[in-house]
Amino acid sequence: MNIHEYQGKSILKSFGVRIQEGIVANSPTEAVEAAKKLKEDYNSDWVVIKAQIHAGGRGKGGGVKLAKNLDEVKERAEQIIGMQLITPQTGPEGKKVNKILVAQDVYYPGESETKEFYISVLLDRAKGRNIIMYSTEGGMDIEHVAETTPHLIFKEEIDPKVGLQGFQARKIAFNFGLSGEAFKEMTKFVASLYQAYEATDSSMFEINPVLKTSDNKILAVDAKVNLDDNGLFRHKEFAAMRDESEEDPMEVEASRSNLNYVKLDGNVGCMVNGAGLAMATMDIIKLAGGEPANFLDVGGTANAETVKAAFNIILKDPNVKAILINIFGGIVRCDRVAQGVIDAYKEIGNIPVPIIVRLQGTNAQEAKKLIDESGLKVYSAILLKEAAALVKQVL
Repeated sequence: MNIHEYQGKSILKSFGVRIQEGIVANSPTEAVEAAKKLKEDYNSDWVVIKAQIHAGGRGKGGGVKLAKNLDEVKERAEQIIGMQLITPQTGPEGKKVNKILVAQDVYYPGESETKEFYISVLLDRAKGRNIIMYSTEGGMDIEHVAETTPHLIFKEEIDPKVGLQGFQARKIAFNFGLSGEAFKEMTKFVASLYQAYEATDSSMFEINPVLKTSDNKILAVDAKVNLDDNGLFRHKEFAAMRDESEEDPMEVEASRSNLNYVKLDGNVGCMVNGAGLAMATMDIIKLAGGEPANFLDVGGTANAETVKAAFNIILKDPNVKAILINIFGGIVRCDRVAQGVIDAYKEIGNIPVPIIVRLQGTNAQEAKKLIDESGLKVYSAILLKEAAALVKQVL
């Protein structure tokens, strides 16, 4: 589950990570009040207005602006709130900005220069270990750095038996070229960041930039956080951070029906039980000359209500020209699924696209008979190659 920058920063702060302080605003008026509060609490004459969307690259898209006085705060807030922000991570359609973060200015003058770094904590699935990825070249062009100068990207593997060790945090600070107070601050920052990542069951913490201020403080200026959905049952307070307005409406509807759904760009809707079988089904569709319109896993307990909900979601996609239902009857009996398809079909009414049902496993023959004798415009198959042939036939 992705969360907003201000939410990620609040988690980091609770684990002792120093952050760029800020206040969320939903209107220009609230933004002005937030700027006044930051002036009062942190003596921040200038503030940064930052769009809050689930995507990076906001600065390049015009979603991050500096305001030097209250008039500029109001002006920048009016420009950003409600805009359709397009970044390299949103796609050409962009995302609507519903709220902003009014943040303190941390690039103040001092005895030493400021310096931006990049740090992320994530799982290396190939090695089965958490890693800390970091670079001296933090800021808006980190993707370009990774592409053109990969030798500037460093990785530190964490042994799960012992966790992050002190020497590893010091090594990261050393590779950043820090010394003195900044070195000590970075060591603490890295340790606290990793503690936050592990304790919250996150799948990623990306801080870009991590800033060394002119008075040698180390703080998180941004925070891109992804919380592992499978760990939310242990963190009820994080579940409330979900912003459904940032998600695809069909994916939100699917999650409410306990369906695993991801929208794709094809023309054949998929309804499958089991993630592995769903991937194989999408391969079959492509081999048949079609393109999968979605990934949809109904789970191992599919029934009439589940099937109906899945139908409704798939049919909301105007690109869908056919639906392939592929069920393996292990935990669930195929005849029960077949009856669920029939009941859902009748309840929904006229379904304008052809439906192919492939059922294999427990009571597959009985299920095929139910489909064939239903009188509905549903094609039945038992073998995958039969389903593929029917997909090709109906497209």
